[in-house]
Amino acid sequence: METVKPLDVASRKGKLRRAFVKAINIKKLTGIVPEVERVKKRQEKVNLVKNAPNLSKSFDKLEEEYEKTLSMEALLAKLFATVSSIKSSYAQLQYAQSPYDPAGIQRADRLVVSELKTLSELKQSFLKNEFDTNPDRTLVLAEIQEMRSLSKTYEIMEKKMECQLKLKDSEIIFLKEKFQESKNQNKLMEKRLNKSNSLDQNHFVIYLNHTVKSIRGFVKTMVEQMKFSAWDVHVAAETIQPEVFYYKQEHACFAFEHFVCKIMFQGFHLPCFTSEPSSSSSRKTSKETFFERFTELRPMKARECLASRPKSRFSRFCRGKYLRLVHPKMEHAFFGHLHVRNQVSVGEFPETSFCTAFLEMAKRVWLLHCIAFSFDVEASIFQVSKGCRFSEMYMKSVAEESLSESEPRVAFTVVPGFRVGNTSVQCEVYLSRSSQRRT
Repeated sequence: METVKPLDVASRKGKLRRAFVKAINIKKLTGIVPEVERVKKRQEKVNLVKNAPNLSKSFDKLEEEYEKTLSMEALLAKLFATVSSIKSSYAQLQYAQSPYDPAGIQRADRLVVSELKTLSELKQSFLKNEFDTNPDRTLVLAEIQEMRSLSKTYEIMEKKMECQLKLKDSEIIFLKEKFQESKNQNKLMEKRLNKSNSLDQNHFVIYLNHTVKSIRGFVKTMVEQMKFSAWDVHVAAETIQPEVFYYKQEHACFAFEHFVCKIMFQGFHLPCFTSEPSSSSSRKTSKETFFERFTELRPMKARECLASRPKSRFSRFCRGKYLRLVHPKMEHAFFGHLHVRNQVSVGEFPETSFCTAFLEMAKRVWLLHCIAFSFDVEASIFQVSKGCRFSEMYMKSVAEESLSESEPRVAFTVVPGFRVGNTSVQCEVYLSRSSQRRT
């Protein structure tokens, strides 16, 4: 690139003066000129010569203003170029922080400090009216500096995007590996569950524990919603199970757990999982069909199944259980309206934490029913009546405090018990003091 030669101020002034002299030195006309014309032209020349110093001063003033304007433009160009350099240095500083590069951080920091000093110098030059004596060259250099800074910034952005892309690729590879690992585990579990097309009864006990856990998760959500809606939890528990002595105040939640289990497991002993008279409960369904339902629904999310098969047995099960479990008064107290109930009635569950917890629980209960009817042996469900003597063979207490009592009695069944062939699963009960039992 050719270097720009500095402008010679004295040369410019000389050119202006020569042009002015040339303008006033008019060549003499040839031929005879009348005397009056000669006198007139001589007088004009005299006047021009007299005014020549004033015109020269005007030209000098214009030249000075032009030089000052050009210097100001050079100052602004250098200012913007310095700001672009600061942005570029700051981008380098950010890039060096992740991944951590101490040397890169120090270099970028020095660049930022250097450019900030340049800004301070430009400010002082402006305040002191110390302008650049070679503005043309400064303008070109400032433009080059700004273009270099922009180029550097774009390079850093490109590197940063490449790093982010590599990170995303790594995440994709990791997720694919996890997905494949999950698939392998699922296949292994299916092989264990479906060995010789039959389920091991021990798997029923394992899955029952997962189901009870999901029930308690829903009950916790329901109790929190009650408290948020300013319900008296203990009065509500008394309505479900009256005249029960609780060893701790928080034990009142077991009454709600009893209520939820009662609704959710109603009709569990029937193949159709419903006690409605209109249902075709007498129709024979093979154990292979129940196992297929289990393996098909287990890896799916409940919402996904409802969306893809809104008229399936599972969809009807979820809809029916929700409408029985959540009373309109309860729903109105929770949400201030019955919109959720109206949506559920047509097979749509809103994406709320309450509905999500319910669907998770409903899916677990449905799958447990599918497992129970996948066996060759008959599966049944049982619970004990209030006031029965506690038996460790068939019962398990949900509150350890009650076990210290002599001859504790059952206040109510919290989670029902199950029998699958020779396998018996204890029901979970809440025990009351012997002195509190009714005669």
